[in-house]
Amino acid sequence: MSRRYDAVIIGTGQAGPSLAARLAAAGKQVAIIERKRFGGTCVNNGCMPTKTLVASAYAAHLARRAAEYGVMLDGPVRIDMKRVKARKDQVVGNATRNIEKWLKGTPNLAVIEGHARFESPTSVSVNGERIDAQRFFINVGGRALVPPMPGIDGVNVLTNSTIMDVDFLPEHLLIIGGSYIGLEFGQIYRRFGARVTIIEKAPRIIGREDPDVSQAVRDILANEGVSIETGAECLSVEKRGPGVAVRLDCADGARVIEGSHLLMAVGRVPNTDDLGLEHAGVKTDARGYITVDDTLRTSVPGIWAIGDCNGRGAFTHTSYNDYEIAAANLLNDDTRSVNDRLTAYGLFTDPPLARVGLTDTEIRKSGRRALTGMRPMTRVGRAVEKGETQGFMKITVDADSKEILGAAILGVGGDEAIHCILDLMYARAPYTVLQRAVHIHPTVAELIPTILGELKPLA
Repeated sequence: MSRRYDAVIIGTGQAGPSLAARLAAAGKQVAIIERKRFGGTCVNNGCMPTKTLVASAYAAHLARRAAEYGVMLDGPVRIDMKRVKARKDQVVGNATRNIEKWLKGTPNLAVIEGHARFESPTSVSVNGERIDAQRFFINVGGRALVPPMPGIDGVNVLTNSTIMDVDFLPEHLLIIGGSYIGLEFGQIYRRFGARVTIIEKAPRIIGREDPDVSQAVRDILANEGVSIETGAECLSVEKRGPGVAVRLDCADGARVIEGSHLLMAVGRVPNTDDLGLEHAGVKTDARGYITVDDTLRTSVPGIWAIGDCNGRGAFTHTSYNDYEIAAANLLNDDTRSVNDRLTAYGLFTDPPLARVGLTDTEIRKSGRRALTGMRPMTRVGRAVEKGETQGFMKITVDADSKEILGAAILGVGGDEAIHCILDLMYARAPYTVLQRAVHIHPTVAELIPTILGELKPLA
């Protein structure tokens, strides 16, 4: 038994549903296949649930500071972890159900639940049935990496997915990995009341950032009581009583940290190892990411890879842009490319870090003449009024072309204010356009023109 479609999308993560609906609206007969939860990583165990937890943690943090604002609360702040989880589950459940309902109600679109595996370049099997199509779009996302490590098989390890099932407060949460996932969960659980230790192999956390950004984030977390251990180059773990111990070094007298629970946050791997890609001839790189060109076509005509599984972006917004690129090229005769987009992302600690373009370290290595400006959040009126003055804003521009090369905003509202800069960079307009803009007071973004008016040579 077999069915045939014009197009088949494997996976309902960020890029898949919109592309399926767009193709179906264009009169194509489309199928979308989902093996587990509708919505993929972002909806189920990524952006949406973690930012829901961030919101609960922020509420707890603000409640503890209430007296600073003249608001008096009776007694200590208490955290009901079962209610925290229930709120997160409701937000996720509503989103997942809405995606499923949308897809199942879309004309020309068949929803197939099951695991798809390629049998050839033009067919997959699902639940014992063969599905043929002219075009396939692989949108299978990724999962947490749990790397080989001495003792790892003998302890219970949490990941960004399994920690979503936790409805209790760990006594002491150990987190291996000092990048985005680890730092966000570290602050979340510290604000819930757990002891937290973050363990990072590199000399500093979030090593892709400039040293000043890395140090400022570390200071913010340390001020809240998060312990951070860096330079842990020889990690091993072992079960110790009801908890777990992590050894950080190989030398005698090495650092050993004991905790009640262990969260592994050291990266992700693509879900490409059980798709039968070899039967279709689809090439992958050494890490398992599907090799694509700048328009997301794989090594096989008629097969595309979109979203996290192609290694060309690791964010919800880049996945959605993959949908836009594929749809524009196929349906609009509009040549769009992965190379069109700028690097931009956020770290959603509190305050958040927003980044776009090149770091100062990368700019120095390029040899460009550059100008830079910086302002601490202590000199941003909106931050002062809110009582949230941690962090800083910095922008670096090309001294010759006057184009903005990169920016970082670590501070309240920075995840929104950065888009003023991002949009100007897409327009390839000189920074003077933004410098002369009149922004609304009192906002964080209003200080961007001020910074651009105080640029100095990048040292």
